[in-house]
Amino acid sequence: MRALGIILAGGKSERLKDLTDHRAIAAMPVGSCYRAIDFSLSNMANSGVSKVAVITQYNSRSLLDHLSSAKWWDFGRKQGGLFIFTPFLSNDNAFWYRGTADSIYQNLTFLKRSNEPYVIITSGDHVYKMDYNKILEYHKQKEADITIVCKNMRDGDVSNYGVVELDEEGRMKEFEEKPLDPQSSTISVGIYVIQRTLLIKLLEEIMPEGRYDIVKDIIIRYRRKLKTYAYMFDGYWSNINNVQSYYQTNMDFLDREVRGLLLKQAPYIATKAKDEPPAKYNVGACAKGSLIGSGCILNGCIEHSVLFRKVFTGENSHIRGSIIMEGSYVGNNCVIENAILDKEVVVSDGKQIIGTKENPIILKKGTVV
Repeated sequence: MRALGIILAGGKSERLKDLTDHRAIAAMPVGSCYRAIDFSLSNMANSGVSKVAVITQYNSRSLLDHLSSAKWWDFGRKQGGLFIFTPFLSNDNAFWYRGTADSIYQNLTFLKRSNEPYVIITSGDHVYKMDYNKILEYHKQKEADITIVCKNMRDGDVSNYGVVELDEEGRMKEFEEKPLDPQSSTISVGIYVIQRTLLIKLLEEIMPEGRYDIVKDIIIRYRRKLKTYAYMFDGYWSNINNVQSYYQTNMDFLDREVRGLLLKQAPYIATKAKDEPPAKYNVGACAKGSLIGSGCILNGCIEHSVLFRKVFTGENSHIRGSIIMEGSYVGNNCVIENAILDKEVVVSDGKQIIGTKENPIILKKGTVV
């Protein structure tokens, strides 16, 4: 594909509470063995994009560790490959990234030294499977300046997204970010296709004016000057932007149809491999409608839950509707319902941790109960 990829993975979210105290959103564990960024990276690789930049900023240690080897996503190559950019502070530039557009502008040399005619910009905290070739073909067919990937959320709340109004040909008329009174059910999923030279020109125009955001200062500001079209996507897509969406995304993996689409149909989603033994089910253990990570040792009963690597559950313990992250320990005779246990949490014998599906309880990393 004659396009390069940019994955914006530098955001932080107070709405994810303790879960992002020590990790970027793009490094959030998903589906028992993946990280959120695996889906965007795999989509790039599966679409034939051979040159990808990941731009990160907050709490990036966990993410950088995950991306330490590019071979898992087939980016370990001499031509192209995976590039990771963090804020570069110098005598001339003492700023961290001040917005999504600024994060690309501060790495403008990457764009100028590239030869690919198009750029695909996406986020590192979305879970989906997409062929970017189809979007690029649509972009060329419409002779668009910018193509935005959109989704119709007929049955969902769109007030937390960018809402797009389109004409009959799919051209954008209006774009309103997080509106109080949405006039459309069509949202932007935060994926853009644009010519590389045009992106450079726009960034060099807006930066001297103190404008740093892609959506507000490029998409919305130039909506009447540029030909911006929407590419409608009707597949599974989830945005991990708060505790409830993170919880529901993991629960979605327990749905056979969603799991089959994302994990069991080619092209596949890749992740950094961990060499752990298979999960061990001791006498009396049971697992129903759950995902169990490698290296787990189970003695209790797991129902409709997602367990990551090396989780231990004690005898007569019951875990329902919960997410248990790597290395956590659940003692004997415990009850855990509708909870999210971060890494290396210890729950002592006989404890009960019970939340609701609408408001799951969170135990932060390293908590001992």
